[in-house]
Amino acid sequence: MRTESLLFKALSDPTRLRIAALLSVKREVCVCTLAAALEARDFKISRHLAILRAAGVVQARREGTWMHYRLASPRSEVERCLFECFRRHLKDHPTVRADLKRLDRPVCAVRAASNDRR
Repeated sequence: MRTESLLFKALSDPTRLRIAALLSVKREVCVCTLAAALEARDFKISRHLAILRAAGVVQARREGTWMHYRLASPRSEVERCLFECFRRHLKDHPTVRADLKRLDRPVCAVRAASNDRR
């Protein structure tokens, strides 16, 4: 029960639950794109992702200067069911639907292009 308790504790924050819901639908997302979708600062989203990563909920992959996150492979039937529930049901929640619309906006490429012009 300790593993399940840590899982639910990590997901008890609304921002972290929104992140998990987005990752269940979009598979892998860059931190800056998540921040734009949730209308939050990159450092705040990174802090939430660190908590999710420590709990084994997400995994990270570096690509250049960007970190990309995805849901971790489920370690138990509870996690598998929960992640599937996010994908099937939370995606229809009004907050998550709005997040998904914002998630489709290109953010990282826009930042990279503006940095190249400097």
